[in-house]
Amino acid sequence: MREKLIDASKLELKETIVSIRRVAKTVKGGRNMRFSVTVVVGNGEGYVGCGLGKAQEIPEAVRKATEDAKKNLIYVPMVGTTIPHRTLGVFGAGKVVLIPAAPGTGVIAGSSVRTILEAAGVKDVRAKSIGSNNTANMAYATIEGLKSLLTVEKVAKLRGKTPEEILG
Repeated sequence: MREKLIDASKLELKETIVSIRRVAKTVKGGRNMRFSVTVVVGNGEGYVGCGLGKAQEIPEAVRKATEDAKKNLIYVPMVGTTIPHRTLGVFGAGKVVLIPAAPGTGVIAGSSVRTILEAAGVKDVRAKSIGSNNTANMAYATIEGLKSLLTVEKVAKLRGKTPEEILG
């Protein structure tokens, strides 16, 4: 079930840099320095994306990362100001548990997880990162968790029932 691509040009996206890392490749003549940048883009109304860019200068790496993030946009279904249900996102060794919270709780999350949830426009949620604390992997694990969210309407449609039957 492949989702249709989201047109980034129609959305008003804000970009946030999650991490800038200086990476080195050792070659015959010495060390080759480069920059690896992770960027999150979101409109605060349910659309969010994460991208990685690598280049010899930071501005170029940021531009590439932003382009990549716009290609990987997803829509986050929300119930009021929180997410519909608890979910686990896994990317590499990084795992992120996303838990819905009552209105007024705020975004209780660390590092890049908070950045992504705020960019998506989620106001009340709790998150716990398990395993790796690599900022890029945590960001991608959060995106994976948000991708797996389903609303009652979508579950009802998949099962061929009405939302009232699902809720009991």
